[in-house]
Amino acid sequence: MSFWIIAASGAALVTVLLIRALWRGATAPEPTRVEQDLQVYRDQLAEVEREVARGVLPQEDAARAKTEISRRILAADTSRGEAVQPGAKPSKFLMAVIAVVLVGGSLFAYLSLGAPGYGDLALQDRIAFAENLRETRPSQADALEDMPNANLGAELSPEYEALLTRLRETVAQRPDDVQGQTLLAQNEARVGNFAAAADAQASVVRLKGTDASVEEVTNYAELMIMAAGGYVSPQAEDVLGAVLTRDAENGTARYYWGLMLIQTGRPDQGFRIWDGLLRRGPADAPWIEPILGQIEPVAELAGVDYAIPEIGGGALRGPSDGDIEAAQDMTPAERMEMIGSMVDGLSERLATQGGPVEDWARLISSLAVLGQTDRAQAIYDNAMEVFSDDPTAMDIIFRAGERASLAQ
Repeated sequence: MSFWIIAASGAALVTVLLIRALWRGATAPEPTRVEQDLQVYRDQLAEVEREVARGVLPQEDAARAKTEISRRILAADTSRGEAVQPGAKPSKFLMAVIAVVLVGGSLFAYLSLGAPGYGDLALQDRIAFAENLRETRPSQADALEDMPNANLGAELSPEYEALLTRLRETVAQRPDDVQGQTLLAQNEARVGNFAAAADAQASVVRLKGTDASVEEVTNYAELMIMAAGGYVSPQAEDVLGAVLTRDAENGTARYYWGLMLIQTGRPDQGFRIWDGLLRRGPADAPWIEPILGQIEPVAELAGVDYAIPEIGGGALRGPSDGDIEAAQDMTPAERMEMIGSMVDGLSERLATQGGPVEDWARLISSLAVLGQTDRAQAIYDNAMEVFSDDPTAMDIIFRAGERASLAQ
């Protein structure tokens, strides 16, 4: 609020000063034609005196010139009674336009480019704010309470609705039937009843325990998020974390993890995850389309001048058929040189453009294979710093360092 008071006061002060200057300039008396003539005659007298002093004008000629100029001065002075005419005053409309442009334009520019209500936060303050937002955000139950009631049975055929009702009754009577809970989760999701689908899928995961597949746990997290209208709650985050612990490169879980980071004030981390998923591909992966629809404004929030990369084109490419055929005729030294050039290309891209954590891990492993341990160690240390705020990414880098036998 204090900023608005200061900004508004400054704009108002500048406006008043500008209008006051225009008003004073308009009311200042303008010299008349007689005053201008008198000034010219005085300048002529002074010029005559200077020429006499330099000896270029004889005294007789100077006396005649002074007499003539003095006569003109007297004649002009007798008609000096002309009124002094003030300049035209600025119109009220002009002053109003100035006020609107300065004050209104300043406010409009700030509303368009600034962030009303936010102070100038340092990096550590923004990180602390994001951490607090993440810790205090609404629970899954709170998010579900805020969701509007949906008319789920409006487009169902009577036969399908009857079958679904019978399935619900059967599962309610046999809650420990894994197959029944699985069918219920699939059918509730099919009709858009994601909250009920998430509950059924939770039962599937609970009943199977450690035997629940990564896909089943991932489906549970996704149904929770869809039930909350795309919001990643702390409870959904826990389920995503369980998925990534078992499969650190799971595309669906990484997509939603990035979404959670964006929702909790860390678009920089979310952007890195989404960019990595785009570069890794494949192009028909289910998370590619939603990322393409959202990543550009996320990149802007992250402060990145971003261009959509080639989908699936960011990973370290293996040799083509032509490369393999050519390598058959190479000496071992030439093969190592070819591999080294590919690794150098990846290293240069990561240094200039950045890239997904998988590329960093692949580069570390490749450098170790080439025997460039010192360089692999430097890349490892740099990657641990770059991804210090992403536990999942750090785990991938850590495992790459283990495989490369680096100091950790």
